[in-house]
Amino acid sequence: MSTLFGPDYVRAIAPYQGGKPIAEVAREFGLDEAAIIKLASNENPLGIPESSKQAMLAAMTDIARYPDANGFALKAAISQKFDVPADFITLGNGSNDILELAAHALVQPGQAVVYSEYSFAVYPLATQAVGARAIVVPAVNHGHDLPAMAAAISADTKLVFIANPNNPTGTFIDGAAIEAFLKQVPSHVVVVLDEAYTEYLTPQQRYDSMAWVRQYPNLLVSRTLSKAYGLAGLRVGFGIAQPGLTDLLNRIRQPFNVNSLAQAAAVAALHDDDFLANSAQLNADGYRQFTTAFDAMGIEYVPSSGNFVLIRVGQDDAAGARVNLALLKKGIIVRPVGNYGLPQWLRISIGLPAENAAFITALKAVLA
Repeated sequence: MSTLFGPDYVRAIAPYQGGKPIAEVAREFGLDEAAIIKLASNENPLGIPESSKQAMLAAMTDIARYPDANGFALKAAISQKFDVPADFITLGNGSNDILELAAHALVQPGQAVVYSEYSFAVYPLATQAVGARAIVVPAVNHGHDLPAMAAAISADTKLVFIANPNNPTGTFIDGAAIEAFLKQVPSHVVVVLDEAYTEYLTPQQRYDSMAWVRQYPNLLVSRTLSKAYGLAGLRVGFGIAQPGLTDLLNRIRQPFNVNSLAQAAAVAALHDDDFLANSAQLNADGYRQFTTAFDAMGIEYVPSSGNFVLIRVGQDDAAGARVNLALLKKGIIVRPVGNYGLPQWLRISIGLPAENAAFITALKAVLA
């Protein structure tokens, strides 16, 4: 019956598959939910900030009313934290929303979108959803090849997606390389710089993308509060661009796409510098815990600048699925990445120290 409705390019889309929920794994394998460890979706193991909890409780008293469609208080908090004018800001139902808004606002069927091999799964989904043509540039060392991406821009290219750090590989592009790329991109091509994991960068890696937004009218920076800020379940993201771009995005943005509780929690989280610092430190410690174990076990991994690590668990193309299933049976949820063209690999989110240790123990047993 589905063949009777909708264009072919929509029917060709394979729906996004998120990490398995704990409850589903418990049902499937007869496990106790409390004993299951989820390291699959790059969530913050510290949970939600206490400041955000209190803000949501206060906002509950007005929950019968619609949220502020323009998100005045949230935009003010973003504006203050990142030193950008309020009219540079587009609010999103997660940063996925910003990525999809960009595709819908800027790309017509048949036109081209450029992105890298092994980059975020939403890029091809957003491209297919508008009937656009994907130009997928081969990765180098599992990361973006920016010179090749610049060369791949065609006359009908309207959009370029760049993830930095990249998901699912964790690779990082130096700021100087990104700025050199921006200088090469034609002014009519919009570059979406997806910085979902930027809060995990070291001080030495940091660059000022907000300054680039002021310089390049065709740059859109996408951010999320789902990772380091601990608000994944509330779905809050935002885009930063000059008003010419922001105006287009807001013309097609759903007016109540960020709900009242999410807005209140996000404002509190943006002001909670201690929580953000603790999240970054826990992540750095967890990364060392993982990589020390992987080095000792002789497991190949991609050096990561995010809150996850991509590891190779075998040499055959069934390895990722096989090891993933064995870990699920032990109550450990990780992320297979065969859909990214990486069937020999698994992506492991960094958790609390005890969770990381339990995964390492389980992985040793499975691989043995």
